[in-house]
Amino acid sequence: MALAGLLLIAYLLGAFPTAVLCGKLLRGIDIRTQGSGNAGATNTWRVLGWKAGVCVLLIDLGKGIAAAALVPRIPLGTLPLDPTSVAILCGLAAVIGHVFPVTTGFRGGKGVATGAGMLLAVAPIPMGITLGVFVFALLGTGHVSLGSILGAVCVPVTIVLLNAFAGAAYPPLLIALTAALGAFVLFTHRSNIVRLLHGNERTVSRLVAWRRLLRR
Repeated sequence: MALAGLLLIAYLLGAFPTAVLCGKLLRGIDIRTQGSGNAGATNTWRVLGWKAGVCVLLIDLGKGIAAAALVPRIPLGTLPLDPTSVAILCGLAAVIGHVFPVTTGFRGGKGVATGAGMLLAVAPIPMGITLGVFVFALLGTGHVSLGSILGAVCVPVTIVLLNAFAGAAYPPLLIALTAALGAFVLFTHRSNIVRLLHGNERTVSRLVAWRRLLRR
């Protein structure tokens, strides 16, 4: 029962509709009816500007971090699993809450930022490497979706390689979860993959974020 309670709290945390609230508060719109229709940071950036996009990104990232690092510490009772496993499962619950939020009719974002936050809390080194892959892909191509897809694939591969060749001891549950999350990200990005293959995926101009920051 204690674990179920923690998972429910983590799910509700992930279900906080950051992008939807941002659209309502700043422009009185449902962000899911604008741009790509996705309730995430990238679409918020396109529709409402980079400041709103960065705000949504940080909050969604924070949801994953909080779910994995803070929710398991709530004293609801004795837990049947070790702390790392509980943190991983709570992080997963937050990702599910973000993608299928009960707060907005189960239509949420794609879970990349919240999943990244969870992994930052439980596997910071693989996530650091993955972040490098994401940034390289973004700056090299201008496609946020491509960076997200490559990052999702990179995480489980990096964990396996670190376990095999660097003496790391990440648990099998984390490998299985990151592999499942990677597959899930590929599924949620299936339309982006089709557009990438056809050469008509939306882009963010290379280094546009830095240029805008420097002008302010």
